[in-house]
Order: sequence, then C-alpha cells, then structure tokens
Amino acid sequence: MNPSTALARVLVDELARYGLVEAVVAPGSRSTPLALALVAHPGIRVHVRVDERSASFLALGLARSSRRPVAVVCTSGTAAANFHPAVMEADESGVPLLVLTADRPPELRGTGANQTVDQIGLYGDAVRMFAEVGTPDPAPGMVAYWRSLSGRAWAAAQGGRPGPVHLNVAFRDPLTPDQATGGGPEWIEPLDGRADGRPWISRPGPRTEPAPYVLPDVERGVIVCGDGDYDPVPFLALSELTGWPLLAEPTSNARRSGAVSTYRQLLAVPGFADAHTPELVVSVGKPNLSRQILAYLRRAERHVVVTATTVGDPAASILNDFSDPARTATDVVAAVAPPAGVNRDESACTGWSRSWERAEAAAREAVDGVLDAEETLTEPRLARDLASQMSAGSLLFAGSSMPIRDLDATMHPRCGVRLVGNRGVSGIDGTVSTAIGAALAHQSEGEGHAYALLGDLALLHDQNGLIIGPGEPRPDLAIVVVNNDGGGIFSGLEQAGHPDFERVFGTPHGVSMERVAALSDLPYTRLEWATDLPKALLGEGLRIIEVCTERAGSAALRRRLQDAVDTALAETF
Repeated sequence: MNPSTALARVLVDELARYGLVEAVVAPGSRSTPLALALVAHPGIRVHVRVDERSASFLALGLARSSRRPVAVVCTSGTAAANFHPAVMEADESGVPLLVLTADRPPELRGTGANQTVDQIGLYGDAVRMFAEVGTPDPAPGMVAYWRSLSGRAWAAAQGGRPGPVHLNVAFRDPLTPDQATGGGPEWIEPLDGRADGRPWISRPGPRTEPAPYVLPDVERGVIVCGDGDYDPVPFLALSELTGWPLLAEPTSNARRSGAVSTYRQLLAVPGFADAHTPELVVSVGKPNLSRQILAYLRRAERHVVVTATTVGDPAASILNDFSDPARTATDVVAAVAPPAGVNRDESACTGWSRSWERAEAAAREAVDGVLDAEETLTEPRLARDLASQMSAGSLLFAGSSMPIRDLDATMHPRCGVRLVGNRGVSGIDGTVSTAIGAALAHQSEGEGHAYALLGDLALLHDQNGLIIGPGEPRPDLAIVVVNNDGGGIFSGLEQAGHPDFERVFGTPHGVSMERVAALSDLPYTRLEWATDLPKALLGEGLRIIEVCTERAGSAALRRRLQDAVDTALAETF
C-alpha cells in the first residue's frame, strides 16, 4: 500500500471510531487519498460540492445542527483559502469542524510548483488546534502517531470550547491505491486500530455539573438570552421562580411561553427603559442582535454572565471565554442558581414582573394590529407568520441581515421548533449551504420539516449552494426569499440619506428568484398574500418561495410598528 493511501485510511478510520458520520468533499487531485478513504468507509455519509466555500458552509450547517464534528476536505492552494469564512464562523459560533486540507510535500513548497501556497497556520488563531501532519513515511510508529493525532483533533474540536480544527495533510505521489497489485504490498506495520472498534485514546469518567453561583435576591432582575447552542430551560425556570422577565433572541431558542417577545420595541421607548432600569442582569449566549439590548445592559448595576456550554457537555465551561459586547460584566460564572430565599414550589409575582407583563401585552397587541391591518405579505409579517405556522419538530435557519431582526421584532413565543443562524460573524457568506447542511442533519435524526428565511442578496451570494449533483443527499428544505432588489438592512441605517445610497448600499440587481430556481432546476413559488403562506409551505424537497417587497416601504412599516408600541405604552402606563 502506498504511503498516501495508508495515511488517509488510518486518519478516516480513527475519526470514524470517535464518531465521525458526516464529511464534505470538494473535488481536487492532491486530496484524492482522503476523498477515496471517506467514500469507502461504510459509516460515513459523504457529500460532494464543486465549490469549496459552499462545501465548508455545508459542513458548518451539518455540524451546527447535529452538534458533532463534521469533516470537510479540499485540495491545495486557493481551495483551502475558500474555507476561511466558514472557519471564522465556526470559531465565533463554537461549531466543531474538522478542516482537512491536502498539501504538496515540503520539497515542492516555495519552488513555484503548481497550485502551491503556504498553508501552515492558514487560519491563524481561528482554530482550536493546528497540525502539520507531515508526509507519510514507511517508518515504525507512524500509525500510532496518525491515530493519536486524530484523537487530539477530535477532542479539540468538541472540547470545552468547541470549534474548528485544522489538519494540513501533505501527500506525495502516487495519490491513488495501487490497482495493479490489489492495493500494493502491506505497510511496514499493521494499520489496524484498537480492538473492538475502540478509539485510540479513551477519555472515561463521569462529567460533573459545574457548581452554580447563587444569585443575589433582588426584585428588579432581568434575564437576557442571546444567540447560542445551550439549554434554555434553566433560564426559563429561573424567570418563573424569580419573576424576572426573560428577553430572548430567536436563536437562543428560549423564546417560549413567558418570554418577553417585544423587548426590542419596549426598550426603544426611552420612558419605559428609564422606568425599568435593572438592579441585576443575568445574560447567557451572545446578546448582540439589537442596539436596544446593548444599551440596556449598560444600565444594569450588576451584570452576571453565564458561560453556558454546548448542549450535551455540561462540564465543559471556559470562564475566560465569554460574551460581553457592552463591556458591562461584573461577574462571570459557569452556572447560576436562584436566590437562596426563592420559594421553589411556586412562581413569583411581583410589581416588577406585573409591569413587564402589562407592557408585553400592550406591545404585542400593537405590533400584531399593525401587521394584520393588511393582507399583503410584508417582511415583518412574513417572519412572524412563518415562525408561528411551522409544525412542531421543524427547523428554521434565519439569514443574518433583516430576516433575523424581523423575527426578533415580531416572533411570538412558541415551543417545538429550533432556530439557527450564522450569528458568530453574522456574514452573508454561505447561508444557502449552511441551511442545507442544517436541514440534512436535522432530518437524518428523524426530525421534521426545515425552512430558511433569507434575503435576496444572501441567496445570490451563495447560489452555488443550490448546485447538488445527482445521487447526493438532498434535504426537505423550503427556502423563503425576501426579494427587495438589494440590501434592505441599509434602508434603516444612517446611510439611507446619502445621495449615492442606492448604488453603493442599496445595490439593486434586478434578478428574479424564479430565474435562480430555473437555473438550479428547483420548484418555485411566488407568494403575495399572507393567507397563502400555509399552502406555499407545503411540498417536499429543496424548493424556493419568493416574496417580493419594496425596501422603502418595509423601512416605513418598521417605523410604524415602533410608533404603535410608543402609543400603546403611553396609554398603558
């Protein structure tokens, strides 16, 4: 067996022993040994994509949804550079990725050899671990090295701070198995791993819960749940026990019964924010979606940040890695417990909690009243209705521009659905591919339907994500696209008044999503009326639903929503 084949087969076998079940491959010559080893392994589902950026974001979506490491493979050169945006998102979002970049051997580097760049430390400190695997040489001890390195990479990817790991694998020719000799002569030592399919390195022992920090007993407390993959139930229970309102971003998956769904509009009312200055804020995840929340955090006398861990890994908490975008943290803890004097057998009802409940009821009625006033499907109403009408067990991927903000502003509290998005870096990159990956992983676990809510620019930016070759796994995913012919988020920002706004920020493109669907041979639906949304969502497979809106009109509607809440609060308080 030639050295390149031996190395690839051992790496893939050992990663499978640790639990690798999904891998994404972008075609290339130098990565041939890894690609062939992956497709030959019976326990690994392989996805092939022609575009490395799309491939890496597909892997990101698979890993985000499944909460387990996913491998992504490419050849040398600019192929590896195209992984970088997904690596950055995985770093900031805490998503475990195994980035396997093939490389030229050392003797070809720095010589002008074709398709050769410096790939050593290519992703900088965005990875939890980097290793230059080295060339596979027929020497004793290599198998133990490869298997041990695989175990370290797996542990680093899903450890206390999950994230991407980069293995740079140099291969010499020949890159394919020696077909003439049925695989070639035996390696210098057995390639087998541990007996009974065990991984090379075991990490036994029970995982213990971190000791909770007992919160101070105050009335004017608030719980803020930002983006992140943590268990929201303890924070919902804390809210119920203390009477502290829970303000939940959509991708916290904590916007359930009892959560304040209109906090964005409430905190934008100066009089309300002044009258509801908190003594204590408990935050978890990344609370960075709205300016209102960041301003509110600065009002708190005390801010306790909980470094909640990924679901399924309660013991792994890194206290020096926490989100504090407003620089207001006074305490950083691994877990929290209710104040000592709280009665754990009944829900709290205080003047503070009743004030928030009245405000939520008034604002909720005002928002829904404006949205329901006409049957035309507006951007905010689409976000609200889509989140409400998804069946239990569904997954919703939200784009990082206006879709996630409209969900934040209009979504009702509900249970039974999971919302995800690329909120680590909040880029426009790879959203179609990430949504497809998330849907594939979601449905491989036997879960229900999947939906994506994206803007037109996000879809155009990742059209290659729609290219799925014959025989490749395909998701049941409805991609709902808001087409306002440009960058809608800028219409609500300071740039909107600039004379060159339309060209530089609005960036109109004139592309119908029907043309995009036709190019990708996908079913297409044009949706105009709110009452037609349930019917439009029916269907199977990958499909595109287009909702055409007008940017200026959407910005004006969002202002009307805030005006309605201002009026409702003035009448209530």
